[in-house]
Amino acid sequence: MRITFIGGGNMATALIAGLLRQGHSARQISVVEHNAEARARLAADYQVSTYAELGPEAVIADTVVLAVKPQQLKGVAQALSPLLATQLVVSIAAGVRARTLSAWLMGYSNVVRTMPNTPAMIGAGVTALYALPAVQSPQRQMAEDILKSAGSVLWVEDEALMDAVTAVSGSGPAYVFYFIEAMQQAALELGLSSAAARQLALETMLGSAQLAAGSPEDAATLRARVTSKAGTTERALQRMDEAGVKAAIISAIHAAAERSIELGDALQ
Repeated sequence: MRITFIGGGNMATALIAGLLRQGHSARQISVVEHNAEARARLAADYQVSTYAELGPEAVIADTVVLAVKPQQLKGVAQALSPLLATQLVVSIAAGVRARTLSAWLMGYSNVVRTMPNTPAMIGAGVTALYALPAVQSPQRQMAEDILKSAGSVLWVEDEALMDAVTAVSGSGPAYVFYFIEAMQQAALELGLSSAAARQLALETMLGSAQLAAGSPEDAATLRARVTSKAGTTERALQRMDEAGVKAAIISAIHAAAERSIELGDALQ
């Protein structure tokens, strides 16, 4: 599979690195990137072909991955449109709907929209994908294979659900970092060193996530198992309930989904 990335930023780099780890040939990967320093880095680190400008030679590919900022995507799509024949177009630009992108591509409908998240940068991401009806099964598989190089994937069949995905997993790493930040601050206030606070918070979060991922039981059951009656954990959770922590988190994720809808409307 020949792949062209338009944009050579962090997420494109993560996908390129993941593809190479899985045995994909660097000779089959091209990157269009305006920034000379970024082009040099990509060529040196990954031995991929690089181009300063979008042109016919750059998009001799089976799949074109649009890895530019959402605000840049319309211009890129308009420049790309006359160069397309049968290629699959995969967008990792947040907020831009597949049908909007198709319209910017002058009606080209071989389009898959994706929503990765930043843990993809270490191969631990999760990405949701949505395909327009014109995309055939082999090309859906191509899109899946590219995004699986940076973590796990799931398909949604209703694009409206991508706003929920954005709110839960797209923005989700920030929620986790926010909680880690609070745990570390509390540890410092209780007298632990900065190094101890960091280690305890990070490894507790990581270990708990791994435990939940490997258990057939849901998070509520696992939480109850840790919560002894009249113990320290129960006291902490009671304080969180009194402060409305769970309700605030749920409300925040709803707010993120609402903002995702607003951004999608604005980018039409």
